Amino acid sequence: MRVLLLLFAFLSLTCEGQTTSHDYYQQHHINNLEVQDYAFNFLVVGDWGRNGHFYQRDVAKWMDIASYQLDAEFIATTGDNFYDNGVASVEDPYWRTSYEDIYHQPHLFVDWHPVLGNHDYRGNWQAQIDYSKVSRRWEMPAQYYSKTVKLEDDTTALILFIDTNPLNPDYATEAKYHQAFAQGSTKQLAWINTMLSNSNAKWNIVIGHHPLYSSGKRYGTTSAIKNVLEPILHQHDVDAYIAGHEHDLQHNQLPDDALVHIVSGGGSEVRPVGNYAFTRFAKSTGGFVAVSLTGRELGFTFIDHNGEVIYQHNVQKPNAVTKGTGNE
Repeated sequence: MRVLLLLFAFLSLTCEGQTTSHDYYQQHHINNLEVQDYAFNFLVVGDWGRNGHFYQRDVAKWMDIASYQLDAEFIATTGDNFYDNGVASVEDPYWRTSYEDIYHQPHLFVDWHPVLGNHDYRGNWQAQIDYSKVSRRWEMPAQYYSKTVKLEDDTTALILFIDTNPLNPDYATEAKYHQAFAQGSTKQLAWINTMLSNSNAKWNIVIGHHPLYSSGKRYGTTSAIKNVLEPILHQHDVDAYIAGHEHDLQHNQLPDDALVHIVSGGGSEVRPVGNYAFTRFAKSTGGFVAVSLTGRELGFTFIDHNGEVIYQHNVQKPNAVTKGTGNE
């Protein structure tokens, strides 16, 4: 028995060593993953925290490889970071079993910029903000916050990380989310409007939890949050809204509407999807989305839990005069 345990420990150390070698990344490669010179890249994963169950470990493996190939700057989450009931505190064992021990590969030790999902509100959501003081890579300064990134041509991209739970009218009468909705929406909506109004960024991207359009389980039931956010996104010519909540990968977009709707909720469990008038792509699969930014192009690459590129979408924007003054 002792010999078997020693052998297991040796094999574990050997496998762990392989993941930190260049040979490992030569042998484990995402084909057809375009790497643009001077692009700013980040990954988006959602609905993921399940102690490694379902596709979570597979998705983490290929996120690390994608981060290596793209030299990703950070990882964003679209919420539901811990199932089913969030975390209890910054010392909750779930931080280790569902985050630290799952996303332990070397190229996942970049900054993580999370947003809160509805399941996070079933626990101590403040603890997820406070964990930023515990973990160097967990960067969540508040319920909603912004990040401005500089691109290769001296233009910028503004990314807003928002908390859609207090904004969602569906939660007004739902007891388990009443605390979230009771916080009110006025202050956050004013902040979103101000940030977008003052933005002179080439690209404006908003990341939240609840999708405004869904080709998945919640098809036809997203009108409440859509009516709150969509007019604001259109008013300020937002380029993309990225969400989770649905356990799959989607690109939804209305005809003749420039606003791209991305769902990246395939971090662990998956559910069926459909095909509707606004559906550009939808697949019931584990996976994540890689986002690439240059001065002229915004790209989305969907990668599944097998490390396959399953969909790509690019938005072109010619050089143009931008408005206002930037804000962080």
